[in-house]
Amino acid sequence: MVSIHGHEVLHMMNGNNYTESSLLKAIEQKFGKDAKFHTCSQTDMNAKQLIAFLKAKGKFKPSIANTTEFTVDNNTICHH
Repeated sequence: MVSIHGHEVLHMMNGNNYTESSLLKAIEQKFGKDAKFHTCSQTDMNAKQLIAFLKAKGKFKPSIANTTEFTVDNNTICHH
């Protein structure tokens, strides 16, 4: 199975606001429910694990429009 880099999810998030639930749904719709993900330091994650990892790494910032949602913090995306 092909593993998708977490950057793909971060780029997908650009310009959109999510809750953890809506982000999980968007990831599953775009990449499939059984998709596996990796980052520069982690491998073999499912979508829920990836969301938790990205959140812990500070890759999200609160939405300006809605206090219950978040978006990607573009300043934290590696460009390699």
